[in-house]
Amino acid sequence: MKVVLDTNVIVSAFLNPKGIPAEIVSLVLSEKIILCYDNKILSEYTDVLTRSKFNFNKELVNDFLEFVKIYGEYIVAESQDIQFFDESDRRSDDKIFYDVFRSSAANYIITGNKKHYPKEKNILLPREFKEI
Repeated sequence: MKVVLDTNVIVSAFLNPKGIPAEIVSLVLSEKIILCYDNKILSEYTDVLTRSKFNFNKELVNDFLEFVKIYGEYIVAESQDIQFFDESDRRSDDKIFYDVFRSSAANYIITGNKKHYPKEKNILLPREFKEI
């Protein structure tokens, strides 16, 4: 199975190692599911996970990012012809995940905030993914 993980799922996993997002990241790290990504997603992961406000362990973050590069599936994403907006009517950064999802053979996007995405059955909250 292949997935695209929104950054908020990874941040949640780092913040709470016993939560459902951490279980999903563990499935990635144990190679039970494959994480699809492109350069934009990797850049987003790097930017967010290294923010000082989180104070995440730098070695763990670097190890995770290296794992993604080595064991994830790199996708050359094509921009999808769809508008993405957040609740304040500005462009949403979540389109990068949708572009990789649609350009790959990923089964799901897993996100902590479905309202930023089109209403599609393969865009799931972590708890919805766990039920599957």
